[in-house]
Amino acid sequence: MIRYLCPNECLGSLLDVDLDKLSNKGYRGIILDIDNTLLPWRGDALEHAVLTWVERAKAAGFQLCLTSNALRERVVRVSEALEIHAIAGAIKPRKKPFRQALELLGTRSTETVVIGDQLFTDILGGNRMRLYTILIDPVGTEEMAFTRLVRRLERRIIRRLSRKGYISENAARRRLATRKR
Repeated sequence: MIRYLCPNECLGSLLDVDLDKLSNKGYRGIILDIDNTLLPWRGDALEHAVLTWVERAKAAGFQLCLTSNALRERVVRVSEALEIHAIAGAIKPRKKPFRQALELLGTRSTETVVIGDQLFTDILGGNRMRLYTILIDPVGTEEMAFTRLVRRLERRIIRRLSRKGYISENAARRRLATRKR
């Protein structure tokens, strides 16, 4: 079970994702979470750096798709602002939204990346579909009560992944330091 919760990479932010490296490895599609990945939970304004990253990804030939558990209205707003595909109310980590995203992207699982901030939704769902998974630190600290609860378990898993050598000590330390509550 632990392998399903282990990301292929653990980075500080979306801006740390190396698009050239992904392209050189043959990845063509990127599935992105919204809340605490692209913008803070309940946040509406996408930062200039995020907009620039998305435009760079498009210019590099990547197909992008938002896949979020958020309500349709919010997902559509972000999707339209970024001019990319989207799946709302995804109920991740179910496989169905990831299959839908692959169809929208026109990519296979072997050429698709998932980027998100949660082990139990983004990483678990991506790993179940054998996608390349990148866990990033949340961009904000405000979250739903249930998510705050799940973060406690997530911190324990992060420590275990680090002890077993699946993620670096530095990444675990950084991740755990940003999540103190």
